[in-house]
Amino acid sequence: MNTTPLHELDRAIQELLRTMSASLKPKTIVHYQSFAKAFIHYLNRDYPEVESPGELQRNPHILGWLQDLAARNPPLSNRTRLAALYTMRHLFRDLGDNGYPICEKLILRQDFPPRQKCLPIPVSPEVDNLMSQELHKTDDLLSNAILLIRATGMRVGECLGLKVDSLRNMGTNQWALHVPLGKLHNERLVPMDEEACRIFERILCLSQPARANSADSGSFLLLRPNGKPFYYSLMRKYLIKSSKRAQCPPVRLHQLRHTYATMMLRAGISLPALKEILGHKDLEMTMNYVQVSQTDLQREYHQARQKMARIHAVPGFAQPTIEDEGGIGGICGRLDTIKHQLEMYRRNANNESTNHKIQPLLRRIAKLRSTLATLQESKKGPD
Repeated sequence: MNTTPLHELDRAIQELLRTMSASLKPKTIVHYQSFAKAFIHYLNRDYPEVESPGELQRNPHILGWLQDLAARNPPLSNRTRLAALYTMRHLFRDLGDNGYPICEKLILRQDFPPRQKCLPIPVSPEVDNLMSQELHKTDDLLSNAILLIRATGMRVGECLGLKVDSLRNMGTNQWALHVPLGKLHNERLVPMDEEACRIFERILCLSQPARANSADSGSFLLLRPNGKPFYYSLMRKYLIKSSKRAQCPPVRLHQLRHTYATMMLRAGISLPALKEILGHKDLEMTMNYVQVSQTDLQREYHQARQKMARIHAVPGFAQPTIEDEGGIGGICGRLDTIKHQLEMYRRNANNESTNHKIQPLLRRIAKLRSTLATLQESKKGPD
């Protein structure tokens, strides 16, 4: 590709990417380079007169680029267009921060296409049971690794990065799995039940021979017979084969994480707790992982209504016994009821005039109640 007319802009972007490589992952730099290269190619083709960052204008250069992205055949997904816009906006801002003269607001908010809403794709309970039975029946290293992903909601990459000491004792009969730095560069502890702990111990047992052949033997939990770690494609192919053996639709690895999140929510876990277990940064990300059906909504609604009825129920007063109905005890009970009803009426009325009228009545009833109680005590006499 001939980029001679764009030598200064191209050089500035490449220099910026070299600086960014000190703090970003290599894959991220490759991602940035691909979009920057495509943008340079577009300018070289349609606007070869542009030679420096300061010559870039929103109209026609950026608007023309947006039209070029939208006119691709086959069409680009909204996700790809979003990534291209975010990347170039980031690079333009950093060029300005590094002293290059460049126009502000080359890329505006309205330029970004809407994010595509992808519905969560958990497997059905029937398929979940079939897969569980098949994987338990096979009982080899990969089948137990997949069962561990399903039991904890981990990402596949996080599972591959587990160490032999990842299972942590948190107290009496309480265990948690230490998940290493993952996709969002955070680490966390995921609670484990007895079944999940058993799967972890089974993996330790099955990988013991491979660990003897590994140069880094006390490190990774999942090792192939030659002592090297497993990788994603091996697990993906294994799960597809297991799906066929179980005579159910093909199951993808990431579906296990969606299934875990959905089942945990239906079991009653709160969204904030689920967010921490999944290692998400916000609740919006967690909501993208769970499937909420109309059945779930109906169940949650009626449970909430029942709780509201219990919370707002007005405590009743003990009714006077038969022997007290004609005595002072019965009269005191009725006064308590009248006082309570007047107090509730006063609160609901929420009127200053009404309040001034009822308050004296409440004081009189309280005084009468106290006098009757004293009279009743005097009738009993000393013991």
